[in-house]
Amino acid sequence: MMGKDDEDDMHDTEWEHEHGPPLSPEQRAEIAAFIWSQEHVELKTVGIDIGSSTSHLLFAKVILQRQSEGLSSRFMVVDRQVLWRSPIMLTPFLPNGLIDAQALKRFIDKSYAEGGFARSDVDSGAVILTGEAIKRKNARAIDELFADEAGKFVCATAGHILECRLAAHGSGAVKLSRDRNQVVLHVDIGGGTTKLTLIDKGTPVSSAAFAVGGRLIATDDDGKWTRIDDSAHLTAEDLGLKATPQALADPETRLRYAQRLATVAADYVLGAKLDALGQKLMLTEPLKRTVEPAALTFSGGVSEYIFATEPQEFGDIAMPLANALAKELSTRAKLPLIDPGQRIRATVIGASQFTIQVSGKTIYLSDKAILPIHGVPVVHVGATAEQHPEKLAEAIREGLVGIDLEPDSRFAIAFPWEGDPSYERLAATGNAITAATAPKGARSEPLFLMIDGDVGRTLGRLLHEELGLPGPLVSIDGVQLQDLDYVDVGELMSPPGVVPVVIKSLLFS
Repeated sequence: MMGKDDEDDMHDTEWEHEHGPPLSPEQRAEIAAFIWSQEHVELKTVGIDIGSSTSHLLFAKVILQRQSEGLSSRFMVVDRQVLWRSPIMLTPFLPNGLIDAQALKRFIDKSYAEGGFARSDVDSGAVILTGEAIKRKNARAIDELFADEAGKFVCATAGHILECRLAAHGSGAVKLSRDRNQVVLHVDIGGGTTKLTLIDKGTPVSSAAFAVGGRLIATDDDGKWTRIDDSAHLTAEDLGLKATPQALADPETRLRYAQRLATVAADYVLGAKLDALGQKLMLTEPLKRTVEPAALTFSGGVSEYIFATEPQEFGDIAMPLANALAKELSTRAKLPLIDPGQRIRATVIGASQFTIQVSGKTIYLSDKAILPIHGVPVVHVGATAEQHPEKLAEAIREGLVGIDLEPDSRFAIAFPWEGDPSYERLAATGNAITAATAPKGARSEPLFLMIDGDVGRTLGRLLHEELGLPGPLVSIDGVQLQDLDYVDVGELMSPPGVVPVVIKSLLFS
């Protein structure tokens, strides 16, 4: 019989006969590492979430793998490993109601140090402002804390609908719905708002938000109940109470607020008819209930109390609100309440980043001076443009609503293109894009077309030079994008006409 050592000797002899001396273990390891490096990218990322109630960050390692043999193919995430989580801090506010940007900076710097990371160690990241935080006058100052990393970071202020989607993905609710092949309604209850997302077997189909949260009433550093948001004043008016620090010092009074807000929240969650207070607290259009959920999933700070994972109170009404809401839902509905995996940390863990080269033959660039440009949000419209150009304008408008942008904003439209690039089809597509992005006949911000096909230059030229789309236009093909992507487009490089396109994808824990 021949053992393993004999087999290795035989293989080495065959190698030596055909290729020369056998490879040493070190050489074999080097070759394996080289092959792996051509097909994989490993990045260190950081996700920073600044909300109306809490702020925290998380470092992760992300491994991406090339999905096809082409050098311009997209890398997809194949593994994510959490490296370090920060403590969760209450978002700091100054006495005038503004967010304390310097206190945030100290917290972030301390987190980097305690996590053992230098700024140069991080390849990419995401900074997301959500909830009441985006209303503060100095929200821009918070973004500027990361100005030096502008090329590496996605910095976004998440409006209500986008925050709904972030919570649905980040909590694990979308994955749970897909894995169970089930319709679920995800409920994210934060400090100032509650976000709803209806998920049909892994696909978010509708979102809505309303102003109910666990820190509408909260204490200051001295323990006085001085934080009283607008929604709390509306609730006080409805209850016939006075929303003053003195009145709110009474636990029974705070309990009445929590119970009233829980009733409103349950009405939203269950699709019941809204009373006067419920209508006043609505922040978006009502949820479109095209399918009925079989379960409710929860995330956000209040969910820690719903699932009894947090025993401590933090000078607010989150615990009584959670208890009252759980009782309302169990009394009025038979839907199970499920923890999808991430509660208060239902947030982005970073942004992957990589570069692909795009041939200059496929680019239309109306003005070279607009490049380079960073952090362009993407509206993905699927196959609508190629198959149904008449529906394209509606799909673009819906996509803009989903990421809280106006038609004349700076953004990218992503879609695939297959089949005959006839003039009729291209013109129909161009007219739809013009109708959706320049409804009043004017726009000054750059528009980007990112096309998975071979019509970038042709469509761009037709749009700009024949159909008269106003404003700067960049049209590139050979690029595959998806929802919640952001892109950077670099300057024209040598060889002439080639530009780097950096795709930043929001990743979720």
